[in-house]
Amino acid sequence: MIGLMRHALGTWPARLFFGLLVVVFVIWGIGDVFRNGFGDDAAIATVAGKSVDVNEVSETYRRQLSQLSRALGTDITPTLPMKKGIADRALEEVITQTALQAEVESLGLIATDEAVRQAVYDIPNFHGRDGKFDRLQFQSVLTANGLTEARFLDMVRKDLGQKQLMGAIRAGSLSPDVLTRTVYAFQNEARVADAVTLPFAAVPKPAPATEAQATRWYENHKDMYSTPEYRRVKLVVLSPDTVAGEIAIAEDDIRAAYEAHKAEYVVVEKRTVQVVLEQDQAKAQALAAVWGSGADWAAVQKAADADGAAAIELNDATPDLLPVAELAQATFAAPLNTVSAPIKSSMGWHVLKVTGISGGTSKSLADLHDTLKARLVADKAADLIYERANKLDDLMSGGAKLDELPADYGLAAVSGTLDAQGLTQDGKPAPLPGSEALHQVLIGAIFAARAGDPPHLVEAPRQPGTEQTFYALNLEEVIPPAPRPQAEVAARIAADMAQDSIRHTQEAAAAALLATVKGGKSLGEVAAAAGLKTARLPAIGRASPVAGVPAQLTQPLFGLKPGEPTMVETEDGFVVATLAQIVAANPDADPIAFGKMRDALAGGVADDLQAQFVLALRDRGQPRINRTVADRLVQPDN
Repeated sequence: MIGLMRHALGTWPARLFFGLLVVVFVIWGIGDVFRNGFGDDAAIATVAGKSVDVNEVSETYRRQLSQLSRALGTDITPTLPMKKGIADRALEEVITQTALQAEVESLGLIATDEAVRQAVYDIPNFHGRDGKFDRLQFQSVLTANGLTEARFLDMVRKDLGQKQLMGAIRAGSLSPDVLTRTVYAFQNEARVADAVTLPFAAVPKPAPATEAQATRWYENHKDMYSTPEYRRVKLVVLSPDTVAGEIAIAEDDIRAAYEAHKAEYVVVEKRTVQVVLEQDQAKAQALAAVWGSGADWAAVQKAADADGAAAIELNDATPDLLPVAELAQATFAAPLNTVSAPIKSSMGWHVLKVTGISGGTSKSLADLHDTLKARLVADKAADLIYERANKLDDLMSGGAKLDELPADYGLAAVSGTLDAQGLTQDGKPAPLPGSEALHQVLIGAIFAARAGDPPHLVEAPRQPGTEQTFYALNLEEVIPPAPRPQAEVAARIAADMAQDSIRHTQEAAAAALLATVKGGKSLGEVAAAAGLKTARLPAIGRASPVAGVPAQLTQPLFGLKPGEPTMVETEDGFVVATLAQIVAANPDADPIAFGKMRDALAGGVADDLQAQFVLALRDRGQPRINRTVADRLVQPDN
């Protein structure tokens, strides 16, 4: 067989066939075999004539997956459908951004380097403790989010260009007068009700329950007398406060920090001064007399002009801005609003009046020593915790338990048992580290965790004015609720039974009133027959609570027709009410509120217009997705 094939290959027909095959490959190339019709194997999609690089989508996908992991506060192993959902969302986000950027470029919209720089400086997350841009903080945040500086600046530049485009799209959006008036009338309509109150306090205290009644109540309501769910947990927290004690600050560093910000601590006094310069002493004395007798500055200027003198006013002047030393010395020694005697200098005779004084504060290094030291410690601590957080994350990803974490990492470690209110089994607050805001975050994470889950380092949500904090926890045991013995809660049972009896009494009375009013009688006559009083309540709006009107009554009132009754329960009793009056809103009566409503609706119109524009841009770009490449994002080896 092989011999026959060799013989066939040596024939002229076979040689001609392979020759033609070589020509085909030379003309067309072999690259198309591997391109799936997209021209570039790296392109995961095309839109508006632009290729979307798989690396950009992959970066977005991984960032979103990481954000989800941090939000859940635990390790996650998403299923393939979950990963595909996140990947598809990331792909759609990049496709939309690419279509937008294509439109920005086609219109020639650009963001200058200065605009990009200022935009970065204005981002609060990049500010140090002094409220100004801090490059170390900038680098730390980028590193924590897996971004390079070049990549981030490119994102900012594109965002600024897109904001220019969106600003043009949103410009001119308005709310039609008919729409504004309709919404205003709906939102600001008020309603007035007549009401009868049946307070719990008006019911006589019922007779004590028998032992059998108390036992039956306890058996039917055991859940009311159970202990809360408790959770036993081990917890570590990494924050600037936990590492601050190990940071040493040199005196030279404190001195350098003071010098770097000295302009903030030493503020030169500024004075606003009116000055007349005369060449003749007698004329200067005469003008000073006129000015001192009460003449205003305009009159003084006119008199100086008649004498050929110069009259000027200097606003917020510092000593170095005044032309001669004698004038500077006199200006900063003069009392406020007092005309001076003539002052001799090399320029002539000066007459002046200080009309304003501002500034003039000075804080020495000694005054600010402790404050500056604390600020430097906090800055270094903030940098240090990002470094250690990365190391801790690696350790935990490798399977390290909380007890095995290095003792010299500045971790605050606690363990114990607490409930969802943050209380221990003896009713005292659990000794959680950090602020009250962090306590709430930690408690929420503890009660969202599952027993046995490995610890995972989580970045706590950052509140304004707070430092960044990381934590990890290990839920060791869930202690389910358990009924307390009846004898232990006997007093509570007696009080609950009495309150329940009182409630049922007033509920029955309120229901009887309601039924009678629904039968056709007025609330006033029904109340009078029962020995109760009817009160006219203040007008109330849909979203504006009013003192004297139960909050529980608001929603039912706006569902009634005039004369229709309703009944609600409040903390203090039951209320039976009828709608007495509907007060229509008049937009012309409050033009300011009407204007705010118009602006808010216009903003909504602009939002809708922007969303439609972005969708139209995406569709016009005719996006094509390379599904083969897209599916690689969620493969197990990725």
